[in-house]
Amino acid sequence: MAYKALYRTYRPTTFEEVAGQEHIVRTFKNALATGKISHAYLFAGPRGTGKTTMAKLLAKALNCDEGLGCQCNHCRNCEAINNNSHPDVLEIDAASNRGINEIKDLIEKVKYSTILGRYKVYIIDEVHMMTNEAFNALLKTLEEPPEHVIFILATTEPHKLLPTILSRCQRYDFGKVPSPEMSKRIQTILEKENIEYNQDAVDLIISLSDGGMRDALSMLDQVLAYSGNTLNENDVLSIFSLESKAEKLSLIHSLLKNDVSDVLNRVQKYLGKGTDIKRLTNDLLSIFKDALIYALTNKKDLLENISEKEATEINQEANTNVLNSYIQTLMDSLKDYKNVADANTLFEVTLLKMATLNNPSQNKLIVPELKIPQKEEKIEKSQIFVEETVQKPVKIEPVAPQPVKEEIPPLQEEIIPVETTISLKGTLSEGSYKIDQDTIIKIIVTGKKEIKNNFLDRWSQLKRYATHPEYGKIATLLIDAHPLIVSNDVLLLEFPMTNLVEKANTASNQHMIQSLINHVFHKHLFVYSVSRKESVDYQRLFIDLKGVKRLPRPDDVNLEFEVNKL
Repeated sequence: MAYKALYRTYRPTTFEEVAGQEHIVRTFKNALATGKISHAYLFAGPRGTGKTTMAKLLAKALNCDEGLGCQCNHCRNCEAINNNSHPDVLEIDAASNRGINEIKDLIEKVKYSTILGRYKVYIIDEVHMMTNEAFNALLKTLEEPPEHVIFILATTEPHKLLPTILSRCQRYDFGKVPSPEMSKRIQTILEKENIEYNQDAVDLIISLSDGGMRDALSMLDQVLAYSGNTLNENDVLSIFSLESKAEKLSLIHSLLKNDVSDVLNRVQKYLGKGTDIKRLTNDLLSIFKDALIYALTNKKDLLENISEKEATEINQEANTNVLNSYIQTLMDSLKDYKNVADANTLFEVTLLKMATLNNPSQNKLIVPELKIPQKEEKIEKSQIFVEETVQKPVKIEPVAPQPVKEEIPPLQEEIIPVETTISLKGTLSEGSYKIDQDTIIKIIVTGKKEIKNNFLDRWSQLKRYATHPEYGKIATLLIDAHPLIVSNDVLLLEFPMTNLVEKANTASNQHMIQSLINHVFHKHLFVYSVSRKESVDYQRLFIDLKGVKRLPRPDDVNLEFEVNKL
């Protein structure tokens, strides 16, 4: 039997199982109990908050054999809805059926009676994708449908709907699922699946999901595919390229102490590991926000991201003015990430700026205090100068030592080119390397975690060669990459932008890329690159294949290579 994703396996089958959305559940229960059923509903809210699930639950409550409002999940109507095979419950994707012809076809079928249940229910998902012509064609039917027909429209962007559509529907706004509700639901699922877990890992997944229950379960699926039958914080951090709370607090204390050298070393470590710097920036912002709230209110129940002790330690090192400056700097950076070509440099500059904000000794100018003589005293101006010079010397504040920059190797450093280039057989097409999906999966299967960790730890060393007269351009190109998979034969890189992938996969660049990688990491590998989007797609495919036990065994993988002498 094919593997079924967690969010599908544990989709709520009754109103009572829905996480969050209590106001909507209560409204529908009351409406069904009193028979006050509308002809059209609009479900609006963020993705993964239960809009489509609620639509199917309402369809079951309308058609269950045990009576209106019931959801027995045993009768033929409930089972057919659960299996997506009910002839009277039709789910339509408006993103792919958005034109007027599809809507006219729908309107034509509306007039027919039901086949199995009491009501014919049309669930139109992503309804905001429909064209204006399709909306106008639907208007009359939506306003006065036959008594046995109910429309449920679902959208993440209700502002894109025509006012005439909105006025014909009862609107229900789905909010993000509260963290306690998500935590309870995830813990229940983990216990049913007999999976060992710690609460920190669960809380981290909830934080990443941003209130979306489906996203949280998809992330949980991905982590379990990586870690097996356990769920711990380190695996979550590793998969999603995040830093631990302890690491973020340690960075913050280095910033507050103006330890520029330590901050720079940490930045290089983050960039070498491929840490999600935008997420890290946002996490730092949340911590400083909590510290500021605690400094102003002294109420620990208002803290969301750090403990009372951690907030106190931050406030002992920085006053509210400094915290406000840090918050503003981080907010400015989050806005600027969209507009800069190199987000890594912006992140580094942001932290350097913050590392100088909490240094009053560099901002305070101490002026010598002069005695003003009384009227009866006759003191010459020169005496005042001499006296104040002796008694009130100018205080010279110590200047913080400047961070020692990592020396760039001499430009004449010799990089010995590899004598042969390696490539996979049949991968060259129009001057570029092209690898099919099956081969990528084989490469992922053969990946070695210990080799990859070595590459991650030393990847920032490529910056040393950015000014090299011969290999500078290649080094600059590789700096933007993240080692995704490393095996004994292949290095699979992930780039944030497609144009960089195209450059890296150009056959003419392969010799210099392999030479530089061999020089820095002492391994002669075939280097292939994918975009971030492709990386996500391949990882999802890997998880799906693992779920159905169709992954090749590492020992059975035999990649054929070509060796080209120069």
